[in-house]
Amino acid sequence: MANYGVITVEELKSKQDEGKKLRLIDVREPSEHQAAKIAGSELKPLGQIMNWARELTDKGEEIVLHCHHGMRSDRACQFLAAQGFTNVKNLIGGIDEWSLKVDPSVPRY
Repeated sequence: MANYGVITVEELKSKQDEGKKLRLIDVREPSEHQAAKIAGSELKPLGQIMNWARELTDKGEEIVLHCHHGMRSDRACQFLAAQGFTNVKNLIGGIDEWSLKVDPSVPRY
């Protein structure tokens, strides 16, 4: 059973619009992030999670992870939850869904 949550692109947009404090982490590769990004996201590639996870000090901070469609960010959520993070969420459908439903100016690839 997963001990992390999920969030829709609409829910994320609503939280951003309300000014809710959260950390948005993009686990894709640098070339993907350069091609298309959600404003305010931090690039932290999944392949380097062992390094950057140590930089996350607040285990209760709301962290939303995203990738292209949600598979890599799901793995990142599993990893962080196993490290004791308690408020981790996977963005359903990833940046592709964001582009389709929230911000069409974000290129699809």
